[in-house]
Amino acid sequence: MKRISVIGTGFIAKGFVNALLNHPKYQIGKILTRSAIDKRSDFPSSENMTNNINDLIQHSDLIVECTGDAIYACDSIDQILKADIPVVTMNSEFHVTVGSYFINKGLVTEAEGDQPGVLAALHEEAIAMGFNPLVYGNIKGFLNHTPTPEDMTFWGNKSGISLDMVTSFTDGTKVQIEQTLVANGLGSTIAQDGLIGLENDDDLEGGSLLAKKAKEIGTPISDYLLSPKLPAGVFITVEHHKSQAEGLRYYKMGEGPFYSLLKPYHLCHLEMFKTIERVFKGGGVLLDNSTQPTISTATIAKKDLISGTKIEKGIGSFDVRGEAVKIKEHKNHVPIGLMKNVVLKRDVKNGNYITFDDIEIPESLALSAWKSIETNVLG
Repeated sequence: MKRISVIGTGFIAKGFVNALLNHPKYQIGKILTRSAIDKRSDFPSSENMTNNINDLIQHSDLIVECTGDAIYACDSIDQILKADIPVVTMNSEFHVTVGSYFINKGLVTEAEGDQPGVLAALHEEAIAMGFNPLVYGNIKGFLNHTPTPEDMTFWGNKSGISLDMVTSFTDGTKVQIEQTLVANGLGSTIAQDGLIGLENDDDLEGGSLLAKKAKEIGTPISDYLLSPKLPAGVFITVEHHKSQAEGLRYYKMGEGPFYSLLKPYHLCHLEMFKTIERVFKGGGVLLDNSTQPTISTATIAKKDLISGTKIEKGIGSFDVRGEAVKIKEHKNHVPIGLMKNVVLKRDVKNGNYITFDDIEIPESLALSAWKSIETNVLG
């Protein structure tokens, strides 16, 4: 049986390990954690935990990385690929920050399950049916750019996810990161900084409005609909040759010229097995950030910040959030995945993007990787 190891011990990792323990084709290898193992009896298969990445590598045929930490994942994946072991991620934060650096260094792919991977799989289906994608759409139920710590603590405890994750979901950082990866990986762009985020409760109607914008731009766009009524899934707004209009009308797809391919769910840790199977069968990468990304997720201040402010972690912070931007139009911006243990050197006003001139940032492989990506993109 193939040995699947895991990096991370959060919500996704826990669900995946529980599913892996009952899987007929795979067995658990090791679980890499930064926490004290003797205090993790709450986690399934805790006897397989390790704090040593070499131990992890030695007991793995494939490794799943799902920490949501771009800097940590960068260091781990660098070592794993050097050992010639494939990596399946549920870590769009990693991909949009440093993923392009690792392309052609080994097999690393985002998994189906979270919205970007689900959109990538739906994209393959759409292309196989002859559709022309215009909008790669995420669906978001709620948005508040400046949630309070009290509210986020309540919802984090209720949902069983960490405070920083529930905050990044709520303030929009997560959807901005996800749609950055989708834009780069599926060869599309964004219509504007921060995405449009159209409020609409109908995926076909809302998607059609976004599709008109894509037609104006002349290229597919990555964006989202904001709706508490739509399902927690994804959609692709597409068009087809006019000769298919009659058939698509019969199939209840509408009158055209735009159609909506909706997947009304995403089952993160369960759908990951589809990508693992793909890799073992030689199917290759489902989704990565491309060697020439055009979009990044920049850091923007949520409030007036003063010199000397330390930001321990940008993703899920109450000081900053992430916003999708075009790299060439925002030179020197700081990707939010790099905002870890950063100190401001000068004041930054609410709503302004943070640049490398504004901060003191620790050296890391991730920082070097981003700089090489930026240099490559900017020429």
